[in-house]
Amino acid sequence: MPVVNRDKCKGKAECTAVCPYDVFEIAVLPAAERAAISFAGRLKGLAHGWKQAFPVRAAACHACAECVASCPEKAITLKRVAAV
Repeated sequence: MPVVNRDKCKGKAECTAVCPYDVFEIAVLPAAERAAISFAGRLKGLAHGWKQAFPVRAAACHACAECVASCPEKAITLKRVAAV
């Protein structure tokens, strides 16, 4: 499953463009979640209107890693999850 590093993501949407499984959407990071990121992350957030990538359909991910390779900030990693 894809994991987005909130300190790094600038919401440039490369992940949404390359994902063949439509896993990501770009949205505004909720105010309640902004306090949890670093000072540098908050500065980036302000500069980019708090837009970030969200893996809203993470269950559809096939771990092809296209999102990882396309992210200019290297903000996306893949996390192994246990099979159900």
